[in-house]
Amino acid sequence: MSEEFPSELRYDIASGDWVVVASGRAKRPDQFKKEKRIENKSNKDDCPFCNWKDFEKVNVIFEDGKQVSEITESWSAISIPNKYPAFMPSDTLDRKYENSLYQTMNAVGYHEVIITRDHEKSLGQLPVDKVREVFYLYRQRYRDLLQKEFVNYISIFHNHGREAGASIAHPHSQIVTTPLIDVDLDKALSKTKDYHKDKENCIYCKMNHWEIEKGERIVYENEKFVVVCPFASKAAFQVVISPKEHLAYFEEATDEDLDYLGDAFQVALSKLYKGLGDPSYNFYLHCAPSDGMDHGYYHWHWTIIPKTSVWAGFELGARMEISTIRPEEAAKYLREQ
Repeated sequence: MSEEFPSELRYDIASGDWVVVASGRAKRPDQFKKEKRIENKSNKDDCPFCNWKDFEKVNVIFEDGKQVSEITESWSAISIPNKYPAFMPSDTLDRKYENSLYQTMNAVGYHEVIITRDHEKSLGQLPVDKVREVFYLYRQRYRDLLQKEFVNYISIFHNHGREAGASIAHPHSQIVTTPLIDVDLDKALSKTKDYHKDKENCIYCKMNHWEIEKGERIVYENEKFVVVCPFASKAAFQVVISPKEHLAYFEEATDEDLDYLGDAFQVALSKLYKGLGDPSYNFYLHCAPSDGMDHGYYHWHWTIIPKTSVWAGFELGARMEISTIRPEEAAKYLREQ
């Protein structure tokens, strides 16, 4: 970036979006650390996830790294149906049209909650074996839900902190299936497919190779995964965790893949916890959809977005995010944590 011109537009080749890196408005990296994060604590006695004996149904139970059939005092991660689901099972989509302008359909799908046992510790504070366990549970539910009708897309996401939309303090993730494809993913699929057709190569593999070679935006890497602050970061300290090997479908991840993924995630979240003072954040999976089409050209990955700023009129109106720290500086700061 030119020293004479403090703001820069960067193009995200995978999504087709432009983002603004406005380092002229930036703070030092350590100034992104919240002086006092908004607390979202609750008493364990009143926590619906701590009162596990009241659960009406449990889908999957993990205990000490292994899937078990019955829930006991020793459970460490579980999946349960969301008590207030946004999507619900149905025998039909029941599409309806109003004139030629509007259409509706039933919000058919499944909505589940993935809960870790410790009420106080976020994923970034858990030991790596407990983080790996969460990804084993994600994969198991992903595989199970693929078999259901009207499941064309499976979203796995995690909200940490009130500013990120977590209404319950107890650490938990969510899985939602829909008959539709995520709009951002659909755009990424189109860009990735076009690139693969033109270059006969995966755009994410190409980016990973370049980031590893260049090194300045790498936060961490192990044998199978790379953790990077992407070139066109949509938020300050955005982190993407991507497999080095070309993998299109998350449900096909091996145990070894998930072991290394758990390690990469634990390191990334731990560095964000230390470096930014336990910020609120969202993370989510982008994966080839389950709509029966061949999306082998795609490359699944996880994105972590810390809540370091609030979208205002420009971001909402222009649909162009502004980040106030260069990804290179953010990655360097996180590497040092």
